[in-house]
Amino acid sequence: MPGYAVPVINEREARAAAGLLFLPGIVLYVTAILTGTADPLKPFGAVFMLDMLIRVLAGDRFAPSLLLARLIVARQRPEWVGAPQKVFAWWLGYGMGTTACLATGLLQAPLWVTLVLCGTCLLLLFLETAFGICVGCALQSRISRTAPQHCPGGRCEVPRDADDRPAPHAPDVEPRS
Repeated sequence: MPGYAVPVINEREARAAAGLLFLPGIVLYVTAILTGTADPLKPFGAVFMLDMLIRVLAGDRFAPSLLLARLIVARQRPEWVGAPQKVFAWWLGYGMGTTACLATGLLQAPLWVTLVLCGTCLLLLFLETAFGICVGCALQSRISRTAPQHCPGGRCEVPRDADDRPAPHAPDVEPRS
C-alpha cells in the first residue's frame, strides 16, 4: 500500500475472518464437550491449519476465510494495520492449530487436552473479532527487535506515559453549521 513504510492489511478483514473461524469453531467445541469426543473438532482443526498456512505462505489474498471476509466488509472503509504483527499472529495460530491436531490425532491425547488447546485458540479468535485485541500482535511487539507500526486501534502509537496522554479523539464527522 503506498504511503506506508511496512506492508499493511485491512484490520476489518482480519477481524471478520477471525469471526468466521470462531463461529463454526465454538459450535464444534461445544459439540465435542456434549458428545465427549474430539471427533467434531478434527475437520475444523484441519481447515483452520490450512487457512493459517495459506495466510503465511501464500498471502492474505488467498486464504479462504479472508476472501469471504473481504466480500463481507467490501463496502466499509479499510483500517490499515501493519502486516508483520498480523503475520506473526497467524504463525502463532498455525502453531497452536498444528499442536492441537497432533495432540488429538497422532498422540491420541485425552479430550481435556484437546479442549484446552482448542479453547485457547477460540479465546484468541474471540478477542480478535469481538474486541479487536490481537494477542499475537501484542506478543510480537514484546519479542521483536523492531517496534510494530500501524497497530490496530493505534495501540502502538499511543504514549504509555501517564503525563503524556494523547488528546481526546475528535469525531470523523464535521459539526453542523
